[in-house]
Amino acid sequence: MNKNLLTVSLINLALVYFIIFGSDEFLPFLVPFVFAHCDTEDGPVIKSAKKALEEENVDLVLVWVKKDDEAVIKNAFEKTLTVRKLSPQARELADMYFFETLVRIHRAKEGEPYTGIKPAGSEVEPGIIAADEAVETGSVDNLVKEISTHIINIIYKHFNHLMEKKKHKDESVEAGREFVEAYVKFIHFIEKLHLTISGESLHHTH
Repeated sequence: MNKNLLTVSLINLALVYFIIFGSDEFLPFLVPFVFAHCDTEDGPVIKSAKKALEEENVDLVLVWVKKDDEAVIKNAFEKTLTVRKLSPQARELADMYFFETLVRIHRAKEGEPYTGIKPAGSEVEPGIIAADEAVETGSVDNLVKEISTHIINIIYKHFNHLMEKKKHKDESVEAGREFVEAYVKFIHFIEKLHLTISGESLHHTH
């Protein structure tokens, strides 16, 4: 399977799980994929911005914004290049102005609010570290293993819960209802998991 398709499939699986079970136990693995660390000083967006300023090449940051925002970024870039030459203090302020402009516009297109630039070394979720590691090394194996293992463990957890409820389903009406609830959740999860993997629509089972 193509690496990009594989990553998208894993994200879809995480989303499916979160929709079905409404639990936060999978959220630490889901959030890093949905919300990248684009607002930290040592994140990929600002790294690109720093390189762009050093090389005076705005194209290095245009990839982080949509085409209709290019003019704004180019204008901010030119202003920054001019001001940062005045003094070390001016350089620091001008660079931060450009970083904030770039991140704000980038996040807006992601549908996320701009909450400021977080300092380098800010705490980053393990999933983000693993994802960046995959990009840097050119191998997604560890990332796939980590997420796959977590999904497998969750399937076993809910299956074992269902089997436990099954043992007592005939003891009372309430016990039977608990079994049915566990059964419905498990079956719907597997159904949506299969639909996601096969690429079929999920709207009729949402």
